[in-house]
Amino acid sequence: MSTLESRIRRKSLLKKVVPVEDTIPYFKDGMNLGWSGFTPAGYPKAIPIALADHVEKNNLQGKLRFNLFIGASVGAETENRWASLDMIDRRWPYQTGKDIAKGINEGRIRMGDKHLSLFAQDLGYGFYTKNATGKGKIDIAIIEVSAVTEDCGLVLTSSCGVVGEILAIADKIILEVNTGEPSFEGMHDIVISQDPPNRQPYLICKASDRIGTTYLPCDPERIIAVVESKHRDKGRAFAEMDDTSERIATNILDFFSHEVKAGRLPKNLLPLQSGVGSIANAVVGGLAKGPFYNLSVYTEVLQDTMLDLFDSGRLDFASACSLSLSETPGFPRFFDNMEKYRDKIVLRPLGIANAPEPIRRLGCIAMNTPIEFDIYAHANSTLVGGTRIINGIGGSGDFLRNAYLSIMHTPSARPTKTDPTGITCVVPKAPHIDHTEHDLDVLVTEQGLADLRGMAPKDRAQEIINKCAHPDYKPILQEYFDIAKKTCLAKGIGHEPQLFDRCFKMQLNLAAKGTMKIDNWDI
Repeated sequence: MSTLESRIRRKSLLKKVVPVEDTIPYFKDGMNLGWSGFTPAGYPKAIPIALADHVEKNNLQGKLRFNLFIGASVGAETENRWASLDMIDRRWPYQTGKDIAKGINEGRIRMGDKHLSLFAQDLGYGFYTKNATGKGKIDIAIIEVSAVTEDCGLVLTSSCGVVGEILAIADKIILEVNTGEPSFEGMHDIVISQDPPNRQPYLICKASDRIGTTYLPCDPERIIAVVESKHRDKGRAFAEMDDTSERIATNILDFFSHEVKAGRLPKNLLPLQSGVGSIANAVVGGLAKGPFYNLSVYTEVLQDTMLDLFDSGRLDFASACSLSLSETPGFPRFFDNMEKYRDKIVLRPLGIANAPEPIRRLGCIAMNTPIEFDIYAHANSTLVGGTRIINGIGGSGDFLRNAYLSIMHTPSARPTKTDPTGITCVVPKAPHIDHTEHDLDVLVTEQGLADLRGMAPKDRAQEIINKCAHPDYKPILQEYFDIAKKTCLAKGIGHEPQLFDRCFKMQLNLAAKGTMKIDNWDI
C-alpha cells in the first residue's frame, strides 16, 4: 500500500499528523459528531475504536455520549460498540447492530428515521443541529479519505455518504487517511449542492454520466488533526442464497422477460436499483445468469453479486453511493481486480445517488425487501410489530416513489421457533406503513408475483392473496378479505375494506400463542 506521505499531497497537513490517542481530548460529552461512511464502507475506524477503548478503560460508560450523524449504518466495531458502551445519545438516520437497535428500543438512544435523500439535505440545512441562534454545527467531523490533493481536496474511500453536507456545517475536521486500502481516487463524482432557491438540476441522463469532481473541497484551516488508519472495511455479510430467494429471483426475471416481450421494457431493461440483503443479492445473482445484456445500474449500494454481474459481461456500468461488499470475499475480490472495475463504477454523494430527479429521469427499476406487506400493498420496512425498530427505512422510499417500476420482494413467511411455517409476511393490515399502496407496482414472494398496475384496491387484494400468500395462510387471509368486503360494502364504505376490530388478530395471536394461524375471525 502507499505511504501516508504519498497519500497527503497537501504537504502542510503532514504537520497535523498525530497518533490516534492524541485526538481523544478533542471529544467532549454532548458533542455533535459527523462521520463519513454509508453501510459498512468508507467509515472512520481508528478514532471511533480508540474512543471506545478510552471509555471502556476509564469506566466512562454513560459519561461520554455523542449525537451521531452518518449517511447510513456503518461497521459494528464502531457504532454498535459505542452503543454497548452507552456512548450514543442521538443517532440519525439509519443503523445496524444488535446493541444499537437494543439501545433504541429500550429508549437509551434517541434515533430518528428519514428517507435518506431527505436526511442528506436536511442535515446540510442544519435541521438536526439547530439552536436558538441558527443552524448550529457539527462540532467535529471524522472523515475517512484515500488521499488529499494539493488543493486540499478530500478523496473519499469506498462510499460518499453525506460528507459534503457534514463539511458544510462542521466546526472542526479530523481526517483518517486509510493506507490499508488502495486509493479510490478517480471513482467519485462529487457535486456540492446549493441550498434552495439556488439549487441547480442534476443533469444525469445515464448512469455513467459524470457531473462533478473526484474530490470534495475542504478548508485546511478547519482540519485540526490527521490520523493514519490501516483498518479495512468490515463489510456486510449475507446469508447464502436458498431455494426461497432463488424462486423470488426467478419470478422477477420471468416478469422482466414478459415486460420486454410486451414492449414495456427495452431488451437491456432500464437502470436497476437493488436494496441490501440476501434476496436482493439473489436477484442480482440471477441477472448474472439471465438473458439480459448491456445492463446499467443506478443504485444506492453495490453488493457482491454486482461483481458477478460485471464479470458475466452483462453489466456495462454502475452508479452508487457505496460499495457494500462483504469483508470476504467481496472487498478482497474488488481490490484484487480494482483496475478492471475502476472505470465501470462511479460513487456519488447520497443526496445525488438517491435524488428523485435522476431516478425519475432514468426510469429506474427499484427492487427492495420489506418486513411485510398487507393485502392492499402497503409495506412495512422498519418496525417489527409496529413498535420495534430494526434498521430504518434507508433509501428504499427514495427509489420506490420515483421508479419506472417499483418492486418489493420478500418470503411469503419467515421461520420462527414456535411455528413450522413461520409468520406470514402477507397480512390483512400492516401495523406500520413506510410505503403506501400509491408507491408500489409489483409484489413478489417465492409463491408468485402480483402485478398491481392499474388495479383497484379490492382487485389488488385478491391478486396479492392469490399470488403471494403462503398456502398455509392463504385461506385465512381469504376468509378475512371476504368478511371485510361483505361487512364494509353493506355499509357503503367498501372501497378498501378493513375491519379495525380484528385486522391485527393474527399479530395478537402470535404474541399470545406463538403462531399467526388463527382458528376464526370472530371477535
